[in-house]
Amino acid sequence: MTIRSRREVVVFKHPFRIRGIDRLLPAGDYEVITDEEAIDGLSFEAFRRVATMIIVPKEGARGLAMEMVSIGSVDLADAQRIDASASHD
Repeated sequence: MTIRSRREVVVFKHPFRIRGIDRLLPAGDYEVITDEEAIDGLSFEAFRRVATMIIVPKEGARGLAMEMVSIGSVDLADAQRIDASASHD
């Protein structure tokens, strides 16, 4: 079984909440890691998402302390949609 990880940076222009994290996160750039596994038995290369994680400031820590938190891809998309619609207010 082949697993690959994709990394991307998502930008939030406003403080936001995301399901799975029980605190308000500050606006800023966040690294998101998506793990995907190969789907075997197909005549072409295909992958399915198996995990999505976001790197956030560690709660209660000062400075650059960060933690990786597992989130749902739909929850991430919802948070991005809410952030984008807030910019039109």
